[in-house]
Amino acid sequence: MQIFLGIVVVALSLLCWGGQTLVCFAPATGAKLGLSEREADVEPTFWADVRGEALWDVLTLWTLVVAGVLLIIGHRAWPYFGLVGGGMYVYFAGRGIFTRVTMMRRGLRIGTPQGAKVALAFLAISGVTGLVTIVAAIAALPVS
Repeated sequence: MQIFLGIVVVALSLLCWGGQTLVCFAPATGAKLGLSEREADVEPTFWADVRGEALWDVLTLWTLVVAGVLLIIGHRAWPYFGLVGGGMYVYFAGRGIFTRVTMMRRGLRIGTPQGAKVALAFLAISGVTGLVTIVAAIAALPVS
């Protein structure tokens, strides 16, 4: 079960971290692959926000990838990376969901309706991944 959970965590967190890395350094390619919206389809402020968000995510979201790898190999440090990485993913998802919903309700252009639905679904999956990892990490912490 530990190896399976580790593989799932690595796969989902690589999708998120890798996607944000691509969007950060090659935004046009990220938009072509459906990982982000085209600049022409969104408000300038939203575009600037997601550019900054992508860079920050590149710098922080790697922690859950490492947690998954450590879980697969059975390293005792995995729960600590799982707590930090899981927390980062819960924050990433919550901020992304609430920001997008608020902007949509105010009538701001944040991309196509289909793109917004995909983004919200992806963010929800990232948040659940973070929560599950946090619970598993807490359960794996040594009891003293």
